[in-house]
Amino acid sequence: MYWRLSNLYFWFFALIGALVPYWSLYLEGQGFTYFQIAMLMATIQFTKIIAPNVWGWLGDHTGSRVRLVRIGALGAGMIFAGVFAHPGFAGLMLVMLGFTFFWNAILPLYETITLTRLQADRARYGRIRLWGSIGFILSVTALGALFEHLSVRYLPWLLMPLFCGIFLSTLLIGGDAPVPRKGEHAGGLLARIRQMPVWAFLVTNILLQVSHGSYYTFFSIHLAQQGYSRLAVGLLWALGVIAEVVLFLVMHRLLHRFSLRHIALAALSLTTLRWCLIAGWSDVLGLLILAQLMHAASYGAMHAMSIQFIHLHFGPTHQARGQALYGGLSFGAGGAIGAWMAGVLVDWHGTSAAFWGSAVAIGLGLMVAYIGLRPRPELAFAN
Repeated sequence: MYWRLSNLYFWFFALIGALVPYWSLYLEGQGFTYFQIAMLMATIQFTKIIAPNVWGWLGDHTGSRVRLVRIGALGAGMIFAGVFAHPGFAGLMLVMLGFTFFWNAILPLYETITLTRLQADRARYGRIRLWGSIGFILSVTALGALFEHLSVRYLPWLLMPLFCGIFLSTLLIGGDAPVPRKGEHAGGLLARIRQMPVWAFLVTNILLQVSHGSYYTFFSIHLAQQGYSRLAVGLLWALGVIAEVVLFLVMHRLLHRFSLRHIALAALSLTTLRWCLIAGWSDVLGLLILAQLMHAASYGAMHAMSIQFIHLHFGPTHQARGQALYGGLSFGAGGAIGAWMAGVLVDWHGTSAAFWGSAVAIGLGLMVAYIGLRPRPELAFAN
């Protein structure tokens, strides 16, 4: 079971490792303006507002989560092939809206599948999820070296085998487990959402992803402007995810030792420092390396904490919709707003201004978490 569950994470995040760091460079090479790049990159996040909720509802309603993951993987690859028609800005926007609608179905559903199959052993989630980080590292590093000798315009061709890997891995995970329905009803989801800790959790994650908008949209361009080579860019992206891998290896211990609130506050504090270092001192390699190591906090710790938070707050028949709500509001709305705001700030005063804006956003998120993220004692996840 371990390898079957890990396989899809590997291919899914290998695709992210190829797409997110280099897609903005590809778009820049195609002649798009910075604001157009921001809009196209925001599309990846925008569909997360709607798509995970649609697919999550289908997953909870039908119980056919594995089948829906397969449909998402196949549909995403087929629609992405429209990139090869070179459709221009409007056409590319439609292609990205289409492929990300299917692509964004995969992860929330698959997170639910993984935690359901792990059952009481859900602390092992980090060890399974780390294979996604390994896929990202291998992908971003290999492409960084390749693009030292090959034009980035070939990126779409290099992405297609990764789409195939995602779909083939969905064929290895078996069928759907029965979904328990006893004792849950539609009002149960609304009752959970009304809880103050859940509201604080969602607002905090929205602001967290707003702050990541500049990172996912302009970090590669920012580094290129600082004089770093494409191989160095790839290695710096990989370094952040290596730190994330190390954290996932020990995350089960942290979850048993510290409350989810304490993990969140520590991670958000380090994220604030990270954006300040990138904004002001990217030309100092040592500080930039330190900032990338903090990716373990800004993404790894916050995501692992969030997955556990959702699993503890949402009933068994609302798990997919809980994951969808988290993904839609944070990575979706927050990510799209962050990418758009980053584009505005870059047009106004350069890439450094965008990262200073990220620091402000995450500072607000830290305050929200400190005030509102006070879960019940059992949410300390200590057995």
